[in-house]
Amino acid sequence: MTTTADGPRPERGFLARSRDFVRELWGVLTRPSSVFALGTLVLAGFIAGIIFWGGFNTALELTNTEKFCVSCHEMRDNVFSELKTTIHFSNRSGVRATCPDCHVPHNWTNKIARKMQASHEVWGHLFGTIDTRDEFVSHRLELAIHEWARLKANDSLECRNCHSSESMDITKQSPRAVQAHQRYLFTGEKTCIDCHKGIAHQLPDMSGVPGWQ
Repeated sequence: MTTTADGPRPERGFLARSRDFVRELWGVLTRPSSVFALGTLVLAGFIAGIIFWGGFNTALELTNTEKFCVSCHEMRDNVFSELKTTIHFSNRSGVRATCPDCHVPHNWTNKIARKMQASHEVWGHLFGTIDTRDEFVSHRLELAIHEWARLKANDSLECRNCHSSESMDITKQSPRAVQAHQRYLFTGEKTCIDCHKGIAHQLPDMSGVPGWQ
């Protein structure tokens, strides 16, 4: 209670005080500065924007490295150990595909969308959804289907960043590969992931997967 000339008056409610605070804060933010020139404020905002963007982009790129990807044991002990046995990791040309090369889009917009989607994976890590090898194996088909669907939807974009059908010299391919590429890839009937499941990781139990023989 507060006392006025007219007698006691109840304290104003929390919501009313909050509204007053917001109005006052908004007035401070929108009121022309009496201390700094407009040009100074614009320059300060520009510099702050550069610093924010630089920090954000740096953090984004740090999470877009193989070192970051294998920093959790779920990745390091399962899919990464499998990758190290494949031609994408060690080959005669010395070109290595890292985790982000295959699982993170290169263009910025799709990269951000993929990072937001990956927040579910962080959640799974924090709460131990796949904390053991047995748990990983039990979820392998579900995880694989999600990734195959993503690559199918974007026409195997991450594959095509390195493997261009226009640059293929099919005279140096096996007869089976030539036949498959001419029939399915060059015609656009199928995309890379349709035929190259398991190219970098072991396949799950494929029983019941549509189109798999």
